[in-house]
Amino acid sequence: MQFRTFDIAGPLEIIPTRHVDERGYFAEIYREDRFREQAGAIEFVQENQSLSARQGTLRGIHYQTAPFAQGKLVRCTSGAIFDVAVDLRHGSPSFGQWIAVELSAELANQLWIPAGFGHAFCTLQPDSTVCYKVTAYYSGPNDGGVLWNDPAIGIEWPSVVDPDTLSAKDRVQPLLSELPILFHLEN
Repeated sequence: MQFRTFDIAGPLEIIPTRHVDERGYFAEIYREDRFREQAGAIEFVQENQSLSARQGTLRGIHYQTAPFAQGKLVRCTSGAIFDVAVDLRHGSPSFGQWIAVELSAELANQLWIPAGFGHAFCTLQPDSTVCYKVTAYYSGPNDGGVLWNDPAIGIEWPSVVDPDTLSAKDRVQPLLSELPILFHLEN
């Protein structure tokens, strides 16, 4: 299992080591001790799954505020996605910046997105299933978002992105500049 860091502190890509033979492969997908070495003392309390039937389906940019702010460990179990994390931590040198990783069933990689980040993805293949563990329970009153194509963030979405697949909620999210201070960079 390998961990890749980014120029933005916090997110991690987790890449499993596969042991391959004529039957297929075996891989450790999650090891708490190794994950804690890299990400800290994290406890997951809920796991979610979504299926997007169409290629180009766009979900996000979503976050939850305290006391239900969520860290997410995201994995694509069928198909492939362009997975995005946006730094929403005020005081962070990377506030408003984003990173992206292609997650796929083929690679079996994962993306750790700490609390204080927005999360979004676009499906790169039809029938893509995304599973993610979270560190806090879902809370409707603490649910929020940022407009997916905010020019101040400037996400370079893949060419397959289809804005017609956005939910009604995601079509009217505010711009980053319109958000109150939601998260702070923790020292």
